[in-house]
Amino acid sequence: MKSIPNYALYGEAAPPVWCDLLHVEWIRERSPHYQGEIRPHRHDALLQIFYVRRGSGEVSIENRRMSFAAPCLILLPCRTVHAFSHDQDTDGPVITAVQQPLESMARIVSVELLGLLQRPALIPLSWPADGHEPLWPLLQLLEAEARSEAPRHVAAGLSLLLALLVQISRLAQPADAPRPGQGRRAILLEQFRELVNRQFRQHWPLELYAERLGISAAQLGRICREELGESAMGLINARLMREAQRQLAYTELEIKQIAHALGFRDTSYFSRYFRKQAGIKPSEFRAAFQSVAAAPAAGE
Repeated sequence: MKSIPNYALYGEAAPPVWCDLLHVEWIRERSPHYQGEIRPHRHDALLQIFYVRRGSGEVSIENRRMSFAAPCLILLPCRTVHAFSHDQDTDGPVITAVQQPLESMARIVSVELLGLLQRPALIPLSWPADGHEPLWPLLQLLEAEARSEAPRHVAAGLSLLLALLVQISRLAQPADAPRPGQGRRAILLEQFRELVNRQFRQHWPLELYAERLGISAAQLGRICREELGESAMGLINARLMREAQRQLAYTELEIKQIAHALGFRDTSYFSRYFRKQAGIKPSEFRAAFQSVAAAPAAGE
């Protein structure tokens, strides 16, 4: 694989990012074409939610390989590299939606949802998938709107999806769990994440990020430590390393090509940086990932 494919739905060319899209289909509708094996890919503008009601398998999310079993939820924000391998009887609805409108709605009604919309998650569920599960009425309404031709069905569907995301956030974060900061700090952190996503290849100094946010570097560092428990530079390095790891894991690009694409002036500097962050060389990481990916799953 020369590069990580960007799809709308798996196997279909991605539409322009401005295309209004809300789509619901069941796993069984697409998986027979690929024998239950979905190769690594991403969706640059689209969020996906899998509600697995039957079956089991494995999902690769970025650089992690995890087993899943019904019932569970799998949340895949846009730009997340993912792949699936699952049993023939695995089934459940898959929701695909443009992520940007959802983020805009979340900023207005619940800033806390932004974190959920930006982090991949595998959430096991405790209830039986028998038609009486708490999420089922919302999912049925959402599917009906997605398949409807009624006026403003996308708007209605996105509103239902926002309600579904609220329910998912409650499952992912129990009521007694500590809650992230709210108000101006939460907005600043979201703006910081967006800047990092756009500029991490440019290797901006922390001071430039802070300047664009209208605060000092010291303020930015303090907000990150107090709200997220991590330094601002740690977040920048984590984003750069995530992209480096996904390119090493899921593409056949040479290491020097990856280094250049990530803004490093030479391969040696990239290798030293990668080793400092990960503890191993890029070539060793690629070899280790390929070894894990090639290993048969438990029970095979």
